[in-house]
Amino acid sequence: MLADNFDFGLWMITRLVFLVTSVTALVMAAVAREDAYRAADKKTKSFWLIILGVAVAVNLFIPMLFLSIAGLIAAIVFFVDVRPALAQVSGGGRRGGSSSDGPYGPYNGGR
Repeated sequence: MLADNFDFGLWMITRLVFLVTSVTALVMAAVAREDAYRAADKKTKSFWLIILGVAVAVNLFIPMLFLSIAGLIAAIVFFVDVRPALAQVSGGGRRGGSSSDGPYGPYNGGR
């Protein structure tokens, strides 16, 4: 009985982690600009919204581990490959400052 409760709890935690990851990726994909996808040479925004939307729907309504893992893989690909490329194209990869800042402060051209 205790093992059954543990298995059920572990399954629910796993589904919750998969769902939160998919929803987070979907929101980040929706917030990014359409032209950033083209500039980063990635698939279109609508492609990622459909893929991640299906991943969220699967995690919400279809309790099949194989499909949930496929949705998690799609979200991980978005986080690891697409999101950094979008941030680099959009200028979100820098921590602030101007484009002439070096690693030790602003570059003043030898003045």
